This record gives sequence, structure tokens and C-alpha cells, in this order.
Amino acid sequence: MIKKQPVLFIAHGSPMNAIIKNSYTESLNKLGEELEKPKAIMVISAHWLTEGTFITEQDSPREIYDFYGFPEALYKVKYSTSGAKPYINMAFEELKDYNVKLTDTWGLDHGAWSVLRHIFPKADIPVFQLSLNALEKEEYHYNLGKKLARLREQGILILASGNIVHNLRKMKQNEDDTPHSWALEFDNLVADAIIKGEHDKLINYKNFGEAALLSAPTDEHFLPLLYVMALKEEQDKVEFIFDGIHHGSLSMRSVKIG
Repeated sequence: MIKKQPVLFIAHGSPMNAIIKNSYTESLNKLGEELEKPKAIMVISAHWLTEGTFITEQDSPREIYDFYGFPEALYKVKYSTSGAKPYINMAFEELKDYNVKLTDTWGLDHGAWSVLRHIFPKADIPVFQLSLNALEKEEYHYNLGKKLARLREQGILILASGNIVHNLRKMKQNEDDTPHSWALEFDNLVADAIIKGEHDKLINYKNFGEAALLSAPTDEHFLPLLYVMALKEEQDKVEFIFDGIHHGSLSMRSVKIG
């Protein structure tokens, strides 16, 4: 019998989280120990923005190091998986009404491998990615998320990777520096809407005002959350597996649904 999978929104924050140990990465280790092993993982990452909607088509996607100026050790991280093709085909069939296309121009970006290596360190589960269509509004992403429901039932773990608060220009030097007041405000407003199931508020998050504008000056790190919320069913439990703000302006709040 195929076990229906939960849905995850995992904050990834700094790429350095891939190779350091802190309370956040320990929470991901713990999550991995608690999860029942999925048949495959579909990642929706803030770092794959496209004109149109795409799915990676490689059976064994390559690692993408989509950052610069970090220690050499970070560019040597490997997260090599295989066996994705049957699950890619399954997802492609589910999303055909959205004019989704397959592509070999991408792989696994750091929004994917930097968190997966803590949750599933053995890299023994097929992984593929779904892009964020930069041409579409919030409602599109939420509605597309609903189309992924059958994949959960087929044993595919949907993992969205972003940050509720993501303002690199307002970052502070140290991970544990005091968060900006607007970052705390927005993070708490969003957390409250998640718990209460107020999806309209999340879709229209810009209506939260100045705190939203400062916390999400661009939308790509917030949009992955909408896919996860769209997949919440009435009986699903909602759990924050980690919360906190790093460097003053990066919310690490991560959510498990189901």
C-alpha cells in the first residue's frame, strides 16, 4: 500500500546551512528520521524562476551551485540521485493542462540540495524540480499547487523551498543578530494565517503592508509556500518544524503539513 506523503515548506536561508551544524540543520536531521521514506521528491525552489512552467527531465539531475563568493567546500557538495524519470512522467501528466514543459537546462539548485542533504543524507531517493513561472501571479501558483494532490497519494513528497522573510539587502552579519521588527511582524502574521488556514491572506500577502514589502521585496522566496498551502486538506495537521530569523532578515520558519 502506498503511503500518502506530507507536504513540506523548508526555509533554506544562507547556502552555508548546507555545510554547517546549527539548531536549524538539526531540526532537518530530526525531520528526516521521522518521515516515512517517499518514492520520489518533487522540489519547488525559489531559485528556479522561468518564463513558463518547467519540470527537469533528467533521471539523474546535476547539482547547480547558483551562488558566488562562498568557501570552496560549498562548491564541492554532491547530492547525486537517480531514478526520477517515471515520477517526472507522472507529474508531467498531472500538469499537462498548465502547458508544462520538460527541460534539461536545469538540475538541483541549492534550494534543493542544501536542505535535502540534511533531511535525506543518503541521497537514495529520486529527485526532480518544478520551476516557478515568473510571468504568473500568486493565484496561478496556488492553483497549480492544487494540481499536485494526486502526486502525494502516489508516494511523492512535495518539498517547497524558500523563505517567508527574505531581504538580502537588510541582512545583518551574524546568524543570531536581533531580527528587524518588520521581519518579526510579517513572519508572525504569515504563521498565524498558516495555522488558521487563511489561504486568501497568504495569496494576497502584499496586503499585510509595509512589513510585507520589506520582508518579501521580491516574490520568488514566498511563492513556494503557496504550493504547500494549496495542498493542505481538512484533516491535515500543520506543524512548524523550525522557526526563527537568521541574520535579522531571513525567516527560517519551516512547515510540515500532513
